[in-house]
Amino acid sequence: MGSVTGAVLKMLLLLSTQNWNRVIAGNSYDCDEPLMSALSQASFSSSSELSSSHGPGFARLNRREGAGGWSPLVSNKYQWLQIDLGERMEITAVATQGGYGSSNWVTSYLLMFSDSGRNWKQYRQEDSIWGFSGNANADSVVYYRLQPSIKARFLRFIPLEWNPKGRIGMRIEVFGCAYKSEVVDLDGKSSLLYRFDQESLSPIKDIISLKFKTMQSDGILLHREGQSGDHITLELRRGKLFLLINSGDANLPSTHAVISLTLGSLLDDQHWHSVLVQRLGKQVNFTVDEHREHFHTQGEFSYLDLDYEISFGGIPAPGKSASFFHKNFHGCLENLYYNGVDIINLAKQQNPQIITMGNVSFSCSQPQSVPVTFLSPRSYLALPSSSGEDEVSAAFQFRTWNKAGLLLFSELHLVSGGLLLFLKDGKLKLNLFQPGKLPSDVTAGAGLNDGQWHSVSLSAKRNHLSVVVDGQVASAALSLWHEKIYSGGTYYFGETAWTIIQHNGSDLTRVRNTNPENPYAGFFEYVASPEQLQATMNRAERCEQELAYYCKKSRLVNKQDGTPLSWWVGRTNETQTYWGGSLPDPPKCACGLEGNCIDSQYYCNCDADRNEWMNDTGFLSYKEHLPVTKIVITDTGRPHSEAAYKLGPLLCLGDKSFWNSASFNTEASYLHFPTFHGELSADVSFFFKTTASSGVFLENLGITDFIRIELRSPAVVTFSFDVGNGPFEISVQSPTHFNDNQWHHVRVERNMKEASIQVDQLSPKTQPAPADGHVLLQLNSQLFVVLDHEVSEIYQEYTSNPDFTASGPPPKSSGTIAKTKATGHLTREGKHQQGCRKNLSGTATRQRGFLGCIRSLQLNGLALDLEERAKVTPGVEPGCRGHCSSYGKLCLNGGRCREKPSGFSCDCTFSAYTGPFCSNEISAYFGSGSSVIYNFQENYPLSKNSSSHAASFHGDMRLSREMIKFSFRTTRTPSLLLYVSSFYKEYLSVIIAKNGSLQIRYKLNRYQEPDVVTFDFKNMADGQLHHIKINREEEVVFVEIDENARRQVHLSSGTEFSAVKSLVLGKILEHGDADQETALAGAQGFLGCLSAVQFSHVAPLKAALHPSRSALITVSGHVTESSCMAQAGTDATSKERTHSFADHSGTRDDREPLANAIRSDSAVIGGLIAVVIFILLCITAIAVRIYQQKRLYKRNEAKRSENVDSAEAVLKSELNTQNTVTENQKEYFF
Repeated sequence: MGSVTGAVLKMLLLLSTQNWNRVIAGNSYDCDEPLMSALSQASFSSSSELSSSHGPGFARLNRREGAGGWSPLVSNKYQWLQIDLGERMEITAVATQGGYGSSNWVTSYLLMFSDSGRNWKQYRQEDSIWGFSGNANADSVVYYRLQPSIKARFLRFIPLEWNPKGRIGMRIEVFGCAYKSEVVDLDGKSSLLYRFDQESLSPIKDIISLKFKTMQSDGILLHREGQSGDHITLELRRGKLFLLINSGDANLPSTHAVISLTLGSLLDDQHWHSVLVQRLGKQVNFTVDEHREHFHTQGEFSYLDLDYEISFGGIPAPGKSASFFHKNFHGCLENLYYNGVDIINLAKQQNPQIITMGNVSFSCSQPQSVPVTFLSPRSYLALPSSSGEDEVSAAFQFRTWNKAGLLLFSELHLVSGGLLLFLKDGKLKLNLFQPGKLPSDVTAGAGLNDGQWHSVSLSAKRNHLSVVVDGQVASAALSLWHEKIYSGGTYYFGETAWTIIQHNGSDLTRVRNTNPENPYAGFFEYVASPEQLQATMNRAERCEQELAYYCKKSRLVNKQDGTPLSWWVGRTNETQTYWGGSLPDPPKCACGLEGNCIDSQYYCNCDADRNEWMNDTGFLSYKEHLPVTKIVITDTGRPHSEAAYKLGPLLCLGDKSFWNSASFNTEASYLHFPTFHGELSADVSFFFKTTASSGVFLENLGITDFIRIELRSPAVVTFSFDVGNGPFEISVQSPTHFNDNQWHHVRVERNMKEASIQVDQLSPKTQPAPADGHVLLQLNSQLFVVLDHEVSEIYQEYTSNPDFTASGPPPKSSGTIAKTKATGHLTREGKHQQGCRKNLSGTATRQRGFLGCIRSLQLNGLALDLEERAKVTPGVEPGCRGHCSSYGKLCLNGGRCREKPSGFSCDCTFSAYTGPFCSNEISAYFGSGSSVIYNFQENYPLSKNSSSHAASFHGDMRLSREMIKFSFRTTRTPSLLLYVSSFYKEYLSVIIAKNGSLQIRYKLNRYQEPDVVTFDFKNMADGQLHHIKINREEEVVFVEIDENARRQVHLSSGTEFSAVKSLVLGKILEHGDADQETALAGAQGFLGCLSAVQFSHVAPLKAALHPSRSALITVSGHVTESSCMAQAGTDATSKERTHSFADHSGTRDDREPLANAIRSDSAVIGGLIAVVIFILLCITAIAVRIYQQKRLYKRNEAKRSENVDSAEAVLKSELNTQNTVTENQKEYFF
């Protein structure tokens, strides 16, 4: 009887569901009227328009006005076309066309909708459909029925792809009808209470439907309870919807008496979500959006003893539901029905059955804040701020499931450095840093990666750093920070932190009255040195610099003969004639590259030569030419002619220095790893380079399942797998070959819904997962990296043999498998060696093994150590040759790249710098009267056959060229900076004269007066850091000061420097035949800081402070290692490691302490006691000295290790594509 009753109730519930679905379906009758015909031009908007005749108002279906449709100024993925329907409408279909009679049409697009025009949601018909297919020509109409329909006021079409031979072009129509609804807005303190007639309701039946939208993660949507403890509650908790039903049945355990159903996630997204609750006896249906849960209760549950009232938005009745904490709903409810009764309509009519609690309005307010979603780790949002404020502050909310990631970055104004706010291990860290100082940071919160909204407020002032997370305050005093903190101009949210390098020309500069004979030249000086700039860019994944060029009757190119009229100069000191947004070859502007210049016969807008302001603006991104150091403008001399420019800072992102690779030298060589566990999802990425035409990169087998990635042919990479329903494969084909011995990046993904593969920047290929297979990818063999299928089969049989052990070969009785240790591969013996059989994965291929290199192999975010496994595997070598050819420029300042099996190292032997990349400059403070003398001759023995670079400095060898670099800071005049002497009374001196001018004096002939090059444009003894470069090639000398003052001169005294003797820094101790000015400066010496002194291949300061071989160095006076970057007037040596040097020509009497002890008038016993005490003290001193030496040795070893570790640390994050993949939790409730 019970089963019959249950069947009847189930049938009634089914009929009820069908009838109710007809009710909540909205206006399903005749709802396909065109909606755009009555709209005004103001109802259409767009991201941009190609011209006034291509505006969004011309985007009506089948219309030919204007240019026959909408086209944006630039065809890229950031364009959109928007329609404002005036009020919320029900939209049931859309239709698209291309531009009339043109080659402009869109082949795929996204459809977004919104109630406010600010908070957008993407429309999806199914989880697997992420966009709409568009048009194949300009005039045919493509029509889509929307199921389910959209209820919204605003629609936005976002083109994804378009005709490659044309541009974006659209005409559209929207179909639907008016949407009538009842809405109530609850403020988190208000609610509605509905009291009804007990005779009109059934105790075993409830049907409740509503829509809601909110930005609050918690709140009661409805609640009804009785005196005996029975209740039914619909509650939003942490963005999920819970249906709680308590029967109060004493005969059931408490776990059976309460039903708790959960659906949805991230429902606090300020979008409408529909809810349907149906209860009929023991049958319960719970539906949220398109997702349904069905539940059959236990026990005598068909009857609920409930009061005859129900509340919406909260639990207003005092004394009720005291058993659990509740929070009122804050948001909007729409079309709220309880058993067919329109609750909101009754409230609007002030029906006595409805009791209103608190402030209730019958329109849905729009929140002031709008959430922003970062779809990938590379997404970011740049917001301008007031630059120069004496406080850095920000406040926002965020939510994420990632344990780590950058939330905010802002550079500081006036000083180098920045502020970082980031997540680490689910905790929030606020970090204030400046180069050369210890960073200051504050940590707050915990478990913030829970997917819930968290509020953040941060503040950084002088001497104080604070952050507030969810009301909890954490702060720190900045005891070592002495500069005022001024806010920069931009806040960057999301993305990896950009390295931002400012310069002195960031303001808009206007230029007039120039011509080719009287050009304008603007120079840019960066806060970083050229070496620092080069190091930053070489390590970065990408760098860019925005160059905005504005023009009015000012051309970039002379259209008659094609000669450039304006150009810029980059780091390589080469003239560049391409402009922002374009590529180096051929020289164009962004509009020329994209084919949308104002005048189509030119490649730049400015070349149209119009008497109105135009611009050619965009980002320069070719790293070899960055940063911009100079801009030249020559065409502003005509009437009404003018130009203006603005150069942004150099922006660099990412780090591309990590190498973990292996070389596979034979087709039979391979590496094997433990079984890859990718049952539910598999994410594999790696880089490869090869000259082979085919080969297998990776393979893992199961009994029937398998996964494989291979180079199928020179231009095809294939991803194949089997999950129990036969082999399935997806390929990427390139227009060029992959076997070009260049690095290529591969990434494949497989989950229960789809499989995808992407190679380099080619379009990814994606296909839905095959049907009828099992869900889990079941693998049991070891993972092979690089092998042929025959080896894979043999190894599979070998390892699946019950007699197989990991520590040794199979028993001799098996006799069919042999492991060839010498070559690192397996062979099959006997009859199985003949012919080709079907392998275990179900394929019948004999693909060859891979020849080449693989690096940065990651499986589900975990990197495999290819090098360590390669060290113990025959036929495979750790590392990959060719690192220096690709990344040798990472070795800076004359450092030489040395190839290693695993990456490379920088040899800084002949550089004035040290460190893993020869980027750490060596500087020293020179006290009064101090000097460093580097002797060339005795350092290099007399040998004409010496292969050393410095052998050219020996005795009779003649020096026809030299390169000199150094930096200095001083306030003393006169001063001698550098002096090079020879045995033939020839010399070179670099001095600061008594008047503060810099003089370079060459005397290359003992019988002539020296040639003097004087720079008197400023006082060089001003306490500032100055950079000097001198290059001589025979009689031609090129001098550069502070990277902007340059001069080329010709010497008259000679072309060769004969028999170089020594190089002196500081005071000249032996006065020779130098001229009077040099002798005066040499007697005075140098007081200040010298840095990175380089004389061709000799680094004298480095040889003195970091001696590594038997160079004959003489150091006199007080010379201590310091930093020339310290501010003038401060003791730069106070925090640095000190090297004390003195003249050791005298001797010290080691017995002096004993002599002092013996001078006493004490008795003999007292003297003996003193001697004993002295001996004990000596022993103690020796022991302490030995301990200190050991400690110093360990410390030096640790520093060496730190140098290595720092090199590895810098090298460990090459590309964002190589970072550990953190898979976000994915939601499908749309």
